[in-house]
Amino acid sequence: MPDPQEIVFYHRYERELCVESVYGGKALRWAYGSLTGRFFLESIIKHRWVSALYGKWADTSASAREISGFIKRFEIDPSEFLESPESYRSFNEFFSRRLRPEARPLSTGKNDVLFPADGRHLLIQNLSASTPIYAKGRTLPLEKLLGSHEFANHLLGGSAVISRLCPTDYHRFHFPLSGVCGSPRQINGCLYSVSPIALRRSLHYLLENKRRVTEIVNSDIGTYLFVEIGATNVGTIVDTITPGTQVTAGEEKGYFRFGGSMVITLFPRGTFRADDDFCQQSEDGVELYAKMGDRMGILLRPTSSH
Repeated sequence: MPDPQEIVFYHRYERELCVESVYGGKALRWAYGSLTGRFFLESIIKHRWVSALYGKWADTSASAREISGFIKRFEIDPSEFLESPESYRSFNEFFSRRLRPEARPLSTGKNDVLFPADGRHLLIQNLSASTPIYAKGRTLPLEKLLGSHEFANHLLGGSAVISRLCPTDYHRFHFPLSGVCGSPRQINGCLYSVSPIALRRSLHYLLENKRRVTEIVNSDIGTYLFVEIGATNVGTIVDTITPGTQVTAGEEKGYFRFGGSMVITLFPRGTFRADDDFCQQSEDGVELYAKMGDRMGILLRPTSSH
């Protein structure tokens, strides 16, 4: 029997179930799984100033000493980096690293929808006002997540792709589809972990975290939404695109500073069909690991306008 505390995901490329190597796993389980840990979580850890302090350290030259050990421990491939590991002046520079274009080839089918980030992805189909997610009895209130009744109503019956980035992942995020990018609307909040270790206990951590909601208008399906969610030790979300710009699928939208984080792409009803392996794993409640630029599904013609 698998350990219920383990995080199991399906690796698209190796075609097998894998156990996630969790950065800071012991600390996470203590903070979210014990009475003492939850006391410190609510009184200290969740607050943005804690992550800000950690971020200041990650910007120092002293933090660069951690890069080599981090790469070896989590078997990160330096050949993908645009710059050499020795060139990074701080851990944050390494963390928000750029990759060589050939390291993340983009799927180029006419109707392809791309994964927006490296990570573990979960598909939610037929979005409702309060959609079950991650664990039995856990539901995600759509209006509270988006901070808008209008957005929530627009997406009823649609689908969402939750892309969870671990601290070991490439931490830049990209547009899954072309369109005109609007201005991000920020919803301020705390900085809880977005690891399943935390979310299995309470999905409300997502609803209380600092996040940004961006409308992107695509000529084929209308408006889809892109939500960026910060987490513990992620106090900064940086845009690298100018609002009002026409963007292409796979183009960079921005990046996170240090820590685990999450992006959610939300599609209106009848506009998106996920690939079979993605559907199957999500139906089984298992996240699928895939890289940015790989195909996650295809566009469909909308069945109605919202």
